[in-house]
Amino acid sequence: MTAKRKMSPTHEAPYRGLRVLDFGQGIASPYCAMLLGVYGAEVIKVEPPEGDWSRYLGTTYGSHTALSAVYNRGKRSLCLDLKHAEGIAIAKRLAVESDVLIEGFRPGVAARLGIGYEELSRDNPGLIYLSISGFGQDGPYSKRPGSDSVAQAFSGLVSVNLGNDKVPHRVGHTISDVATGVYAFQAIATALFARATVGTGRWIDVNLAQSTAALLGHKAAEHVLEGGAPRALNVPAGSYQTRDGWIMVTLVNEAQYKRLCTAIEREDLAGDPRYQDFARRADSADILMAQLREVFLTETSETWLGRLHAADVIAERILTPGDWLHNTHVEATRGAVCQDTPGIGKVYAARTPGIAGPSEDDLCPAPDIGADGREVLLDAGFDADAIERLISAGIVRTSARRA
Repeated sequence: MTAKRKMSPTHEAPYRGLRVLDFGQGIASPYCAMLLGVYGAEVIKVEPPEGDWSRYLGTTYGSHTALSAVYNRGKRSLCLDLKHAEGIAIAKRLAVESDVLIEGFRPGVAARLGIGYEELSRDNPGLIYLSISGFGQDGPYSKRPGSDSVAQAFSGLVSVNLGNDKVPHRVGHTISDVATGVYAFQAIATALFARATVGTGRWIDVNLAQSTAALLGHKAAEHVLEGGAPRALNVPAGSYQTRDGWIMVTLVNEAQYKRLCTAIEREDLAGDPRYQDFARRADSADILMAQLREVFLTETSETWLGRLHAADVIAERILTPGDWLHNTHVEATRGAVCQDTPGIGKVYAARTPGIAGPSEDDLCPAPDIGADGREVLLDAGFDADAIERLISAGIVRTSARRA
């Protein structure tokens, strides 16, 4: 047992003392495991010989991409070949001593390998076992390959993300993966709470398709109640180009629309009968928003934001992630966290909301493939000679550098 597992939980690290086995690859599963680590859990990332595939998705920096470097902070890496019986035996041995196991194999694969919930829970009834997949563990689509883009399309997210070209677009970020990781973390948190009373763990099924649909919130209800594609929610909310950039303008009540018209010196739009309420503005959205676009092009973003904020209209400059990182408010509120990662340099990420204290700042950087294999196995009770034999046989692989 490691020293970390002997320490008591705190508000800053409520999951201190818990051990998590992370068999996931990509984003959703690793992000869920990382969040557990942010809250103090010991997380062991179990990777195949070639490493997590997110290490190669995008521009590579040594053994990392931005994806793998961000979503694997706070973990130790054990590179284990599960095609060998001894590799499976090591995984089982670690699972017996773990509180949470996270896997992202296709449905049925973990059970075929001998590390499914039914088998592992016999020796560890308190195990909380999370499976993440594209469409879930059962149902007619369960065997289909899933991805962030597929989940966006299937859930309806792409259909409601129409551009000015009237073409449905995927969101330009792995939003389905990230949402799935958060929902999975939430499910594990409730299971850990219940285990304290019930005494046993459970198998949790979380998938990208359902998570993305849940992220859409009211959209399914809206679609049914309005008999098809609903009216736009709060016209003329949207992005507007200014003389030197882009701003986002929105409104949530009728009074704000009148103030908007005053701020841009177009009181005639406030009195036009076509634009008297949200419903009528939605029906005339193209005409109204075209006029606003012409107006906003006449001044700079700073000028418009000054006028709009003075009128108590909700608006903000549209930032790039780089702009956000260096924004004065983000810097003042310490909205970003940074880890120096060997082979890459500084790796920035948005701070996890709701964290108490500096626990996220203290996470170790994402590890190199197999960087902690010897240490993990020593903690599990393997002696040094046995570990060297496993390494020589290719069942366990190690790297020369702790990233």
